[in-house]
Amino acid sequence: MDALLKTSRRPYSAKAGPKARALPQVRERNCSVARVVSVLSDAWTFLIIREAFFGARRFESFRAALGLPRATLTERLKRLTQQGIFRQVRYSQTSHRVGYRLTKAGLELYPSFMAMMRFGDRWLSSGKGAPLQLVHDSCGCDCAPVVACSACLQKISALRVNYRNGPGAGYRLAQPVHRARRSSDALQYSRGRPSSVSRTLDIIGDRWSFLIIREAFLGARRFDRLLAELNIASNILTDRLTRLVGTGIFERCKYQSQPDRYEYRLTEMGTDLYGALIVMLAWGDRWLSRGGPPIILTHRDCGNDFTPTVICNNCLKPIEPHAMRYRMNYDPREFGAPEISDRIAAIRGKE
Repeated sequence: MDALLKTSRRPYSAKAGPKARALPQVRERNCSVARVVSVLSDAWTFLIIREAFFGARRFESFRAALGLPRATLTERLKRLTQQGIFRQVRYSQTSHRVGYRLTKAGLELYPSFMAMMRFGDRWLSSGKGAPLQLVHDSCGCDCAPVVACSACLQKISALRVNYRNGPGAGYRLAQPVHRARRSSDALQYSRGRPSSVSRTLDIIGDRWSFLIIREAFLGARRFDRLLAELNIASNILTDRLTRLVGTGIFERCKYQSQPDRYEYRLTEMGTDLYGALIVMLAWGDRWLSRGGPPIILTHRDCGNDFTPTVICNNCLKPIEPHAMRYRMNYDPREFGAPEISDRIAAIRGKE
């Protein structure tokens, strides 16, 4: 499948104007996950949303929890408000100061956070245990989130799901994105408090890593195919693949000798990311999709099309932020994080 839409092959002209050769127009796959990545792959943006789920509402609360420069925090809050993740709320009718509360779209990011938390608890705790123990109010039990089929409520495995193109499938002209380098700070996602979600995003938390993993779930294993599908620079692809092999997401397997050629296969750990990716896909389908979902998922075990749903492993009811409590397995004061209640105060009742 060609990755470029070629323009006319007229000789290059040094003169500006309509006779100058046009640049190739690059296509990208319509993808709800990629649209979610555009929100979460910025470390500061993710951390601000995380603190909102911990109860932060005011500018100074976010700043105290994360230590962000004022200008950086102001810019991210403005962007999140424009994206419809937050809404501004005045402290009082006479005050000009505003707080920030999660909108319905913002609240519905919670299952994505829970799916990433489950992955981080399983694979990235380094023997220290989970930072948080969730408690589900609906059944009163300690809770481990499970990504399940909305039709039969059984746990989803990547090997038991088929997919087909939806009404929003296809390609579009690539949209301009901020091409930031990965930060050299390995702890960029973990400011303020330990977090399994942060640990997950520290591994896959940049646009290219997300999209490489997406293509792997769609069947791409070889360097050349990834290069063509993603329109990515070869040095960046090499860097991300090396990093994903090093963190255990992929294994590098030789498939040809003389010359040696390798393909990249998802490990058990990498395959376990499937739940988090399809939950993000569902959020993107609901809030960011244009023209309908690009991919429709079918659960082979029950034969039904489904929407990924994050449920409690005990009562099998969907996990909703207002029905969750948690116990911290750490002292927040050790990390400079503010004291918080055991309940997500920012989303109790009507917002």
